[in-house]
Amino acid sequence: MTALTLSTAAVPGLRADAIVIGVAKGARGPVVAPGAEAVDNAYDGRLADVLETLGASGAEGEVTKLPSPSGFKTPVVVAVGLGAEPEKDAGFDAEALRRAAGVAARALAGAKKAVFALPLTEAADAGAVGEGVLLGAYSFDAYKENGRQTQGAAKAKNGKAPLAEAALLGGKPRDKAYKAAIERAAAVSEELNRARDLVNTPPNDLNPEAFAAIAQAAAKEHGIKVQVLDEKALTKGGYGGILGVGAGSASGPRLVKLSYTSSKATKSLAFVGKGITYDSGGISLKPAGHNETMKCDMAGAAAVFAAVVAAARLGLDVNVTGWLALAENMPSGSATRPGDVLRMYSGKTVEVLNTDAEGRLVLADALWAASQEKPDAIIDVATLTGAMMLALGSRTYGIMANDDAFRAAVHEAAEEVGEPAWPMPLPEHLRKGMESATADIANMGERMGGGLVAGLFLREFVGEGITWAHLDIAGPAFNESGPFGYTPKGGTGTAVRTLVRVAELTAAGDLG
Repeated sequence: MTALTLSTAAVPGLRADAIVIGVAKGARGPVVAPGAEAVDNAYDGRLADVLETLGASGAEGEVTKLPSPSGFKTPVVVAVGLGAEPEKDAGFDAEALRRAAGVAARALAGAKKAVFALPLTEAADAGAVGEGVLLGAYSFDAYKENGRQTQGAAKAKNGKAPLAEAALLGGKPRDKAYKAAIERAAAVSEELNRARDLVNTPPNDLNPEAFAAIAQAAAKEHGIKVQVLDEKALTKGGYGGILGVGAGSASGPRLVKLSYTSSKATKSLAFVGKGITYDSGGISLKPAGHNETMKCDMAGAAAVFAAVVAAARLGLDVNVTGWLALAENMPSGSATRPGDVLRMYSGKTVEVLNTDAEGRLVLADALWAASQEKPDAIIDVATLTGAMMLALGSRTYGIMANDDAFRAAVHEAAEEVGEPAWPMPLPEHLRKGMESATADIANMGERMGGGLVAGLFLREFVGEGITWAHLDIAGPAFNESGPFGYTPKGGTGTAVRTLVRVAELTAAGDLG
């Protein structure tokens, strides 16, 4: 991880590989953002003109490099676009700072140290820049020659190592609020990057047993209680959904329970994550071209795992339990067949019409298990349906809930932390499509509105009177295109920050 520090030193005397400044898109051309006054002065107040000559406009994601002015000990100035210039007396929002810092950090791969002179008007701004740096500098190279062992080196054999250190100018090293903001940024970003690592790990190295072992190790490190149910325990407990999905694989399923508790907590949350470590579709095999990224089908469980650990690291005054429903969905002679009926942990029976609608089956068992502890609220996270991707695209996830106010509160938390989301309905008329002549419910319903049908299915397994929300992160969980902002190609860690923010707001009594 890139090291974060706060600095009040004078810019010209700072020793670093580069100094990062912000540039906004003004009505008449690029505008140098606050924080870069010393650099602008060294260019005799003409830095904006120089940048415009070099083709810079201040547009979001734009990077322009130029030599540092005479007398500076940093050889390069990196001007990063912040997007539209804010209205008079209004500062840049946190997400603009986050994205700009992420773009700059990625552009500075291979550098040992960079100074960030972006606009900081309060501690929250420092936290946003810190998050952007740590998330933008992320790289996954564990499977490349000389990968992990070259971290910290100036250059790896197969590419440049991530930026080693970032000093944030304008921050106040002795100010408690600024220190707390940086510490929070580090804790959340490190855990989010852990989730990214899990999503990016090939399925031959991350089966349910391996995932459970990683969770156990992290739980021990951070004082979190952990319980792992293996096939024998799942069979004894009657977890028909998880067992049914995992029946076709040589790697047995697991249900992992992580429990973080605070002596000051008055509220409790349960987070439930879909953890299909590889999804072939089972007997309802996916067509060619749809299997290659299915290592990401455990992104929900990765997000839940990371959020619980982050809550523990932050010492939040709320009890948080994470449920990781882990299975590998494979076709074989022992696999669940279309037409089979599974008896779920709740006692309900489910007719499996499509074995590729498996995520809702493992979540159903975990949701019912979580409900037995009567938490104040449950949030499940899953790469659940292609239908949600068709509805919202690849960067926005859908939120469904059995309580409109709670859905709105989760949506607000998501937008606050920079995770695009959209509230979705649960139309009652779609429930009829899941009626089964054989079982209590079928795992498929109407094709149109399939993401909403999946949400209605999950609602059947939430305990009575418990507030619940469902996050379908199928679109943004895995980025198949190029990197943007602080988002890399591959696993993104989507939903981690939303869950952490919900936990923080719940601890403070400010949710909703």
